[in-house]
Amino acid sequence: MAIRLFIDGAAGTTGLEIRERLTGRDEFELLVLDDAQRKDESARRDALHAADIAILCLPDEAAKEAVKLAEGSGTRIIDASSAHRVAEGWTYGFPELIGREKIAKARLVSNPGCYPTGFLALVAPLVRDGLLSADWPYTVNAVSGYSGGGNALIDRFEADTDIAFRAYGLGGGHKHLPEMQAYAGLTHPPVFSPSVIPAHRGMVVDVPLSLSALPGQPRGEALHGALADFYADSAFVSLAPLSPVPAELLLLKSAPAWDGLALHVYASADGAQARLVAVLDNLGKGASGAAIQNLNIMCGLPETTGLRL
Repeated sequence: MAIRLFIDGAAGTTGLEIRERLTGRDEFELLVLDDAQRKDESARRDALHAADIAILCLPDEAAKEAVKLAEGSGTRIIDASSAHRVAEGWTYGFPELIGREKIAKARLVSNPGCYPTGFLALVAPLVRDGLLSADWPYTVNAVSGYSGGGNALIDRFEADTDIAFRAYGLGGGHKHLPEMQAYAGLTHPPVFSPSVIPAHRGMVVDVPLSLSALPGQPRGEALHGALADFYADSAFVSLAPLSPVPAELLLLKSAPAWDGLALHVYASADGAQARLVAVLDNLGKGASGAAIQNLNIMCGLPETTGLRL
């Protein structure tokens, strides 16, 4: 029997990409609401209760309301919003860090944010290994395609072709910081500098490190080796060779949808500095691809099914 799946918010960017990845997959019976029903609370409640699994592709407050609508059902939920990422009772849906078995057994799974996916993939294993300090004042410089900002930002970038670069979150307090701190095991949240460029998809997350000032003065080789060991069996996460260091790192406007995550360790010749860099598709491993990976795990299916790697 097919698994009944409801995508609440199926008309948004994340929802549309999830539906695309489900094309041709007969393991699932997709419960679909028409345009009028999508905003009807009763119809949404019925769909949430009828589904075996629901994926929420909604703004935070709407996601919280959807969870309330699902109360009393046995429906398992994957929330792609940031509403429940550090909430009690929810499992953080980053299989490589949290463990696939926890996600497989969970009823409530919260998808990681796109920026935190890059940051945590780089920093969390190294803090666990003791190579990086939990109380270091980390900084994160990141750039994303505009699709990560939702329909309003997509419309803005596509209407105003003069925008070359958009920095935001200038006052701090970004909503991604709690999950960055919690799942990296940090004493303090990092200083986060996000920005947007005129490309539909793609993301680079850059964590600069002064190795000579860090406790223990770790070497780039040690950081690279620890990440290589941590992700040795991953089908999703790849690690570039430590050397040679490339002359440049590019995001291409023509890049296709991709559900992997590429990590890089760039170390200076004198060993005093390093940059930890993650490259991903903000709509892939940063959103829709991650939701499908978690869905596959929760359904006991091969986790790469339907994904572009």
